[in-house]
Amino acid sequence: MTTEPQFPRIALIGLGLIGSSIARAVRQLGLAGELVVTDASPEVRARAVELQLGHRVADTNADAVTDADLVIACVPVGICAKVAQDIGGHLKPGAIVSDVGSVKGSVLRAMAPHLPQTVHFIPAHPVAGTENSGPDAGFAELFINRWCILTPPEGADTAAVERLTVFWRTLGANVEVMTAEHHDLVLAVTSHLPHLIAYTIVGTADELEDVTRSEVLKFSAGGFRDFTRIAASDPTMWRDVFLSNKDAVLEMLGAFQEDLSKLTRAIRRGDGEVLFDQFTRTRAIRRGIVNLGQETASPDFGRPHAPLPKTDDETDE
Repeated sequence: MTTEPQFPRIALIGLGLIGSSIARAVRQLGLAGELVVTDASPEVRARAVELQLGHRVADTNADAVTDADLVIACVPVGICAKVAQDIGGHLKPGAIVSDVGSVKGSVLRAMAPHLPQTVHFIPAHPVAGTENSGPDAGFAELFINRWCILTPPEGADTAAVERLTVFWRTLGANVEVMTAEHHDLVLAVTSHLPHLIAYTIVGTADELEDVTRSEVLKFSAGGFRDFTRIAASDPTMWRDVFLSNKDAVLEMLGAFQEDLSKLTRAIRRGDGEVLFDQFTRTRAIRRGIVNLGQETASPDFGRPHAPLPKTDDETDE
């Protein structure tokens, strides 16, 4: 636990995987003199009380942010504008307002007009998560050795950016600062397009008439299992991501379709050299990700495996 809170009062709006993980980390590390949390769902608010996610659970967004020094909207990007409208007139002068959305350009455009000039608006994106959602899915260690990207608008207060940087680093994250436009292009490649492909592949497998659902589940190989994990992500969040970042996603999707066409031609023509060169290049990218500590090199991606059954000789020993 830290010796002194970084902020006298922190408010979290939205208690899904990210929001509840921040809440757990803030409480565990003692980063807030008071942590106030809220969620649009009465059921989630009730569960937050049971889980003790905050020192106090507020009934409304406006109540949650009153007198808060740091406000983080942990909601789908599609409702960021509504949240900003709810809290705009209740924010403390000098407060830092941030978010956790996977798209940054649309969040800036949606929230900024509803926030007073007296606060510091610094959008953020912790690049961390699992396929699970809801207040019970969160855990304090979610952000350790993951990246959190800050996209402060032009003219943002440097001291406020530094305070938010320190906050995320204390949660264990590595912090990078870039423009919202660059963020959206990068994440279209590294996150949004892979999710779109995963949703498509799993959906295709489900629709094949000559392969039964039971066979798809029974004989799932490692690659397909990983696609199903990604495709199990929150549908509301990802619907909003694709609609909010459609220009960058469409640009990357076009590039992907061109590359896919090249591989299609290579397979049709029996051109093994093209396939080998492509697979060699992409293998190097995988190794680079492992070397950067963003993935494990453990066999089968670190999945636990049951031990082999003992032989008769071993049983007799």
